[in-house]
Amino acid sequence: MAIGAVRRTAVALVGALGLVASAAGCSMLPGSGSSTPNLEHPTLRVGYEPQVDVAPLYMAVKSGLFSNAGLKIELVQENSDQEAIQQLANGQLDVAFATHVAFFKAEAGGAQLELQGEAYQAGTNTMALVTLPSLNYNSPTAKQTPRVAVNAPDDLGELATKSVLDTAGVSQNKIAFQTMSFADMSTALQNRTVDAAWMIEPFITKAEQNLGATVVTDAARGATQEFPMTGYASAKKFADANTNTMTAFRKALQQAQEQASDRLQVQGVLKEYAGIDASTADLISVGTFPSTLNAVRLQRVADMMETSGVLQNRLDVQSMLPPSAQNS
Repeated sequence: MAIGAVRRTAVALVGALGLVASAAGCSMLPGSGSSTPNLEHPTLRVGYEPQVDVAPLYMAVKSGLFSNAGLKIELVQENSDQEAIQQLANGQLDVAFATHVAFFKAEAGGAQLELQGEAYQAGTNTMALVTLPSLNYNSPTAKQTPRVAVNAPDDLGELATKSVLDTAGVSQNKIAFQTMSFADMSTALQNRTVDAAWMIEPFITKAEQNLGATVVTDAARGATQEFPMTGYASAKKFADANTNTMTAFRKALQQAQEQASDRLQVQGVLKEYAGIDASTADLISVGTFPSTLNAVRLQRVADMMETSGVLQNRLDVQSMLPPSAQNS
């Protein structure tokens, strides 16, 4: 999910000292006496974006879950989902973070990806259509030809917006989407170039605090209630060549995802990497951090993409799971 024109940065978490940014890239060193030998590729370059979804990833690095598994993690800030997926192909990233929509589009286009974990599942107001009081857009049907800002074309924002507005009675083909970064959406609302913006956290709470923004509608309702939003994937060729490494990565990530059920831990780490203060971190809406890859859950996304025309044919998500997760 693109945050927009952000400088690629490698980030490391060193013990309890927090984040140390370096253009060259730094990382946690593997723990001495690691009990995980025979890792084919113990250093992994993992993409991320500074949003709620990746809190468990940061927690895993900071707490030593990855280093205890013998892994050295280099976190690389992504500019966009599309670029991150391309970086999997050219070897600049080993694991990319993106929306499931972006991964499934790429797979349908021949990318040959393997899913490594689910990052985030929508909860109430974790994604929403946000507006300003001056725009007189106080209900989904208040505008029949709404102009809506999204962060990427044919991605999660468009899919969710079409779903909730169509359910409310607004024709999907009358929605005018404008693509821009999340950081630019507040300005677009102030300039009245859009009627609403599809936002995620922490941008929703920031807009409410800074602009007095209001929510037109929760975008996680109806067909998109508890919707799988984002995840992690590798190039299948890389995953096949590094099965021990990727198994260790998935296990450490799973532990962190389970720990993220503690909202206080999530709020604590958000203040370190997402550019928000403590008061904002305390107010944001938080969804669910799935601890397992679930093909049935993820198939909801692919099937909605097909029915909405984003995919021309049905994509079998099961085929994208690692062999160890084929029966989940």
